[in-house]
Amino acid sequence: MSTTTPDQQAKRRLRLPSFSAQIVIALVLGIGLGWLALTIGPVVDAEGEETPNWLTETLSTIGSSFVTLLRAIVPPLVFTAIVASIANLRKVTNAARLAGQTLLWFAITALISVAIGIGLGLVLRPGENTSIGADAAEDPGRTGSWLDFLTGLIPGNVLGLGASAGGDGSIAVNFNVLQIVVVSLVVGLAALRTGSKAEPFLAFNASALAIVQKVLWWIIRLAPLGTLGLIGRAIATYGWDLLAPLGTFTVAIYLGLALVLFVLYPILLRANGLPVLRYFRGAWPAIQLGFVSRSSIGTLPVTERVTERNLGVPREYASFAVPLGATTKMDGCAAIYPAIAAIFVAQFYGIDLSVTDYLLIAFVSVVGSAATAGLTGALVMLTLTLSTLGLPLAGVGLLLAIDPILDMGRTAVNVAGQVLVPTIVAKREGILDLDQYHRADAEDLFTEDDDVATAEPELVGSR
Repeated sequence: MSTTTPDQQAKRRLRLPSFSAQIVIALVLGIGLGWLALTIGPVVDAEGEETPNWLTETLSTIGSSFVTLLRAIVPPLVFTAIVASIANLRKVTNAARLAGQTLLWFAITALISVAIGIGLGLVLRPGENTSIGADAAEDPGRTGSWLDFLTGLIPGNVLGLGASAGGDGSIAVNFNVLQIVVVSLVVGLAALRTGSKAEPFLAFNASALAIVQKVLWWIIRLAPLGTLGLIGRAIATYGWDLLAPLGTFTVAIYLGLALVLFVLYPILLRANGLPVLRYFRGAWPAIQLGFVSRSSIGTLPVTERVTERNLGVPREYASFAVPLGATTKMDGCAAIYPAIAAIFVAQFYGIDLSVTDYLLIAFVSVVGSAATAGLTGALVMLTLTLSTLGLPLAGVGLLLAIDPILDMGRTAVNVAGQVLVPTIVAKREGILDLDQYHRADAEDLFTEDDDVATAEPELVGSR
């Protein structure tokens, strides 16, 4: 009777590539399947109406299902993590300083980003170098206003959830992350003030957080499949043929995004004594998912996990800063894009902007993302900018056709910034786990062992 050693048995097992390699493979396969679906083309019925072919539908279903799973875990993750963090803040002496520093760095990076956007708009002049016609202008349908901050900040109910009726009679449930953050902060602070009577609730919340983290890990394991569907759908459905008339505008947007991601952020990391490559290795899973999903909220669970697990930001701080950043920290959607787009609209309609107008663009980019936190989306931020400057809102319609293509890059930069700021603030306040940061690896995100979920490091800074 023949026997095999454990080593021989291990060699016979199917060895899968590393998780990072799986995502890259899925990305390549998704591009290939997307081009195949694009080649097949839409299905035309007897009445001449076009519908997506079976491959496009399949890719779309896979991608949207993955994002839906991630979005479903956001409310319980944000609530339990923030309440647990506030409970641990009893040991912290610099909590208010952390919050202030976070908002300050949000503003600093947004101000520099919008300056880059304005400079590119003035140099490349995308509004003059376009062949798109004025007949493409249309009402944006959804606009942003300075009152949106109040309506977005005040919860409609204790869970921060809402519902809307569809035209077919269906009911869609949605949530506002900013409202969930507010509710979580209030509940957490109330638990602290209640004292010993709140200990059973805090213990239950800690257990719930551990369960949510486990479910999140299961969902993250599906990331390669979700990546395949998302990038495949993008290739098959987005209006790539419309890039030519808006080529200069598209180049300006992506050049601005590249300058922020690969020049500004590395400079800030270096200035704070942090290795650049380690940051990108740790943050890559969230940046990549943000690019293919086009959703900062959908990417939020992964963003928070890489910030804690890969880059060494304490959970007590990251669980507050990352959800806040997902609603108010958008260097792509709220700085680069509205700055260049506003200049594009002004140039297209032959309207001269003054120095005051450029200062207003900078002001709206720094403050406006908080004002529109209740209404996510770059178009909302753009309409707020245009209305503040008195520019035609119909100009938004000129850019709608290629918005999904631009949104991929914008969201990737948004997510990168949402990871960057907590990392820099934690380093400056002396609470960053430098050993963990220097070991930053995308593979750390995908290990099942979740010691981070139960650890309670003290957030006492060096200052």
